[in-house]
Amino acid sequence: MRTTKIKIKNLFGITETELDGRSVEITGANGVGKTSVIDAFRYALTNQSDRSIIVHEGEKEGEIIIETDTGLSIDRRKRTEQADYKSIKENGREVMSPESFLKQLFSPLQLDPVAFTLMSTKEKNRAILDLVEFDWDLNFINEKFGEIPSWVNYDQNILEVLSDMQAENGEWFKERQNINRDIRNETAFIQDIAKDIPEHYQADKWETYDLGAAYKKLEQIKEHNSRIERAKLFRSNYDAKLRKLEADKMIAISSEEKAIAAERESLFTGIERMKAEIKASEEKISGLAGKLEDKKALAESRYNEAKTKLDADMSVADEYMDKQPLDCTELQNEINDAEAMMRHLNEYKRMKDMQEKVEKLQKTSEEYTRKIELARVLPGTILENAHIPIEGLTVKDGIPLINGLPVSNLSEGEQLSLCVDVALSKPNGLQIILIDGTEKLTSENREKLYSKCKEKGVQFIATRTTDDTEMKVAYLE
Repeated sequence: MRTTKIKIKNLFGITETELDGRSVEITGANGVGKTSVIDAFRYALTNQSDRSIIVHEGEKEGEIIIETDTGLSIDRRKRTEQADYKSIKENGREVMSPESFLKQLFSPLQLDPVAFTLMSTKEKNRAILDLVEFDWDLNFINEKFGEIPSWVNYDQNILEVLSDMQAENGEWFKERQNINRDIRNETAFIQDIAKDIPEHYQADKWETYDLGAAYKKLEQIKEHNSRIERAKLFRSNYDAKLRKLEADKMIAISSEEKAIAAERESLFTGIERMKAEIKASEEKISGLAGKLEDKKALAESRYNEAKTKLDADMSVADEYMDKQPLDCTELQNEINDAEAMMRHLNEYKRMKDMQEKVEKLQKTSEEYTRKIELARVLPGTILENAHIPIEGLTVKDGIPLINGLPVSNLSEGEQLSLCVDVALSKPNGLQIILIDGTEKLTSENREKLYSKCKEKGVQFIATRTTDDTEMKVAYLE
């Protein structure tokens, strides 16, 4: 699609100018209206302008009319005292959603290719990537990644979005680094705990082991064995104990005999001195025999009582004399093992909790890896299915390459030539390039740009600052 008529009236610095469909170079000094032609054309297509005053000073309305060889006509008017006017027609019929329709007719690089050469590398890359036509929305992101990352700028094209997702300074990469660090730390803790836990540790067994019941059973066995030992010891000491009882009896009797004899001697000795008490003493003497018998009977009774108790204790001992002691070695070893194993339970549980945490962290890390890798490979898939308007355009790690070279590595002439290719990237769009300020280019690059436009059949409107005090229009076709 080429323009066949461009008519500008009272817009910016232009009173009235009309161009046909040929390529032109507009020259003159600053302020003669060269850039106003290009600004008016941009305004017709975008309804936007960087200038604060659009209508020519002293006028109430400015207008630009563009007609093409396909039957498209654009009539846009800027008014100072009433609402603006626009009419976008195709073969005489008003176009629905005219502003959206116009955006489909051109690429931003067509409207200012010289500015493209002055952009930063990032801006150039974005401008090129914006040319890749791939229909996507946030549902596409959600479907592929299971989420819509909030830290990504979705005003960018899909390739830049994917580049941000997989970038090392992106949140997924950072989160994966943090998680992997946590995994390493937790694994180190697990290994530190595990070295003190016996191999093949049966936590379920030791968690339910009834240590109290085992101790109770052990005490019963020990009491049983103790009774047997005491019974044997008691039996071995029976004769000695009996001899002691007999000796105690004999000693008691002997002591009483000696006491009685001494008393008798004392009394006989005192008879001579106590004749008055002879009768009483004799009666007392006669009673001493009975007293001795009473003492003997008491000693015998105590002996019999002690012997009876000793025999009773012996009967109890006899119950255990012939019994065999029970072997509690196995139970004692079991209890010792249980106590040792149960001391590991808390650390074992802590280790298992940490292992479960590590497993979850690993799954999360793997999911981040999946998303990062997906963001890395999706551009290739997208480029296989997307419309790539420029020959030799590829994308690697979110960076556009022209025949394998970054755009920033292209010469000024190659970058301008690229803009011509951009103009051709929309077969049904306007095949026109607006080149403002070609004096910024070398003469060689300017001529190469004009030649390529002619060769490709692309119309252009170029401006170049000269010393001429009036604007001149030179047709180059």
